[in-house]
Amino acid sequence: MSRPVPNPGILDIAPYTPGKSPVAEPGRKVFKLSANETPFGPSPKAIEAFKRVADHLEDYPEGTSRVLREAIGRSFGLDPNRIICGAGSDEILNLLAHTYLGQGDEAISTTHGFLVYPIATMAVGARNVIAQETNLTCNVDAILKAVTPKTKLVWLANPNNPTGTYVPFDEVKRLRAGLPSHVLLVLDAAYCDYVSRNDYEMGIELVATTENTVVTHTFSKIHGLAALRIGWMFGPEHIIDAVNRIRGPFNVSTPAMYAAIAAIEDTAHQAMSKQFTETWRNWLTEEIGKLGLKVTPSVANFVLIHFPTEGKTSDAADAFLTKRGLVLRALKNYGLPHALRMTIGTEEANRLVVEGLRDFMAGK
Repeated sequence: MSRPVPNPGILDIAPYTPGKSPVAEPGRKVFKLSANETPFGPSPKAIEAFKRVADHLEDYPEGTSRVLREAIGRSFGLDPNRIICGAGSDEILNLLAHTYLGQGDEAISTTHGFLVYPIATMAVGARNVIAQETNLTCNVDAILKAVTPKTKLVWLANPNNPTGTYVPFDEVKRLRAGLPSHVLLVLDAAYCDYVSRNDYEMGIELVATTENTVVTHTFSKIHGLAALRIGWMFGPEHIIDAVNRIRGPFNVSTPAMYAAIAAIEDTAHQAMSKQFTETWRNWLTEEIGKLGLKVTPSVANFVLIHFPTEGKTSDAADAFLTKRGLVLRALKNYGLPHALRMTIGTEEANRLVVEGLRDFMAGK
């Protein structure tokens, strides 16, 4: 019996696997530290804005997300006409692949880059090329070496998920200068709000001064609106125009739009979250290091913890912590089988993880 057949390459794509969600049990408190969600939730002002539109759910959204683009423009000093919004930055990444990649093309990502990159690339029949990292950090020279006449796009998460590492802005500029002018450089700045390094810039300057660079961002992380699926991109006018031609006409819901406006305008909520994250990121890195476990230096809202390949393995640690209601992210699908990624949670959750790892390493 005949049946529809997927396009070539679709069944070669490994489906995206999100961080596992905890299963609540009576009498046990559970902490989900597997999805890089903020422990503070969204700004109360964002929640109020979300609720205010509930009386008009029968109305279609404004199709261009104009009021949100204007709010983003005010916040970052950008031209709203060079901004496009989407159902999470994931949708925008896929739209870019559909716009600029096709059969026979190549896109480059790094060894432990975000898994959406190869999915978006392969979904349109293009080939995903891996550039090797150095110390779990993007290596600009490796990317430039991987460029061929078939290269049309380079994906770069900065900071990177799941490693937490970043590329200084001078290196990003060197990458852009070394790429052919027809190659689109996509800077994914989902975690930029957590960075406190003088040599970091999310990429707006490059976008403003080149015709072949875009930067994407999300409201899912520091703004705490992951459930609403809302993100945005800043790019040259010709790229915004091209992507808009295939974007769904109502791809951003009205509740998401207005919650995002309130969130981006609540700078105090963002500052509080950033300071808390930095304090506890430093504390976790130091305390976990004292247990004999390596932690990759991170600038994001998570830490990458490395375990021995035998004995006190990441699998054993994951099972041990899960029994205590502490759910971290295993990373086999990211090519990191001996590591766990831990989202920085509440003070209680952070202390419990360190206590749990201490007991695990001691064999309790």
